[in-house]
Amino acid sequence: MSGRTVLLVDGMALLFRAYYASAYSGYIKKTSAGLPTNAVHGFVKYFTDAVKRFRPTHVVCCWDMGSSTFRTEQFADYKSNRGAPPEDLIPQFDLVKEVVDSFGVPNIGLRGYEADDCIGTLARHYADDSGAHVFVLTGDHDLLQIVAERVHVVIMKKGLSNYAVYDLAALFEERGLTPGQIIELKGLIGDTSDNYPGVKGIGEKTALKLLAEYGDIDQILANLDSLSASVRKKIEASLDMLHLSRDLATIRCDVPVSCPIDGCLWSPDPLRLRDKFEELEFKGLAQQIG
Repeated sequence: MSGRTVLLVDGMALLFRAYYASAYSGYIKKTSAGLPTNAVHGFVKYFTDAVKRFRPTHVVCCWDMGSSTFRTEQFADYKSNRGAPPEDLIPQFDLVKEVVDSFGVPNIGLRGYEADDCIGTLARHYADDSGAHVFVLTGDHDLLQIVAERVHVVIMKKGLSNYAVYDLAALFEERGLTPGQIIELKGLIGDTSDNYPGVKGIGEKTALKLLAEYGDIDQILANLDSLSASVRKKIEASLDMLHLSRDLATIRCDVPVSCPIDGCLWSPDPLRLRDKFEELEFKGLAQQIG
C-alpha cells in the first residue's frame, strides 16, 4: 500500500461556504484598497483546517470553469435556477486561485466540465494508478457516488472542523445505498438544486424502496409489470427524463484532465505564503506563519 494521501478540494464549495458564513453578519472584510477578501480569508481557514485534520502528502484544488458545460448542452435548464453570484464575491474567484497557488497547490479545471468531473477523474487516477488514499473535501453530496475502496468523501458540515467522512461502509450504513445507487436515486427523483426533474411524482421514499428491491433503474424498467399501477404509470410517462436525469447526475471520471501526483506534493513555502497574506492584509494568518 502507498503511504500517499491526496486531498482533493472542491474549491467552489469551500469558497461559497466561506463567503456566506461571513457575509450573513453584513460585514464584508476588505483590504485598505477596498478589495473584498472575506470569502478568501474563510477559504484559507477551512482549507488549512482540513489539511491539519487529514494530513495529506499531496493536495489539488479543482474549480468550475464557467457555467456552460456539456450538461447545459444536454438540458438547457440545468442549474438555470441559480442566481448570479454576489457582487463582492466575483473579484474573489481569481484571488482565491492566487492564494491556492501561493500554497504551492495546483488549480485544476476544464472548460465544458464541472469541478466534480475533474475531482472524479483525478480521484480514480490517484487511487487506481498511484495506489494513494484519496480524501475529497466538499459540501456536495453528489460526490458520494465516487466513494470507493480508497476514495473517501468528506462532507463539510456547519462550523469549522465539523466533517462527515464517508467510505463504502459509512455510506451504506447511513443511506442504505452503494455509490452507484446515488446516481440511480437522482435519476428517479431529480435534483432541485441542479434543476432537473427525474420522474414526476416519485419522491425519495418510493425511489429508495424501488432501489432496495431492484438495485438500479435498468432492473426497475425490466420489471415494470411487477410495480404498482400508479408507479408504473409515472415512470412510463417520464422515461426520457428518467434517462436524461440519470445521465446528468453521473460524474464523469474519464475527462481529459491530469495532474501528475509528483506535481501536487504538499510542501508550502512559508515566505511565499506570508508575502501573500501580508499583501491581502490577513494579519492574523501572516503571524501564524511567523
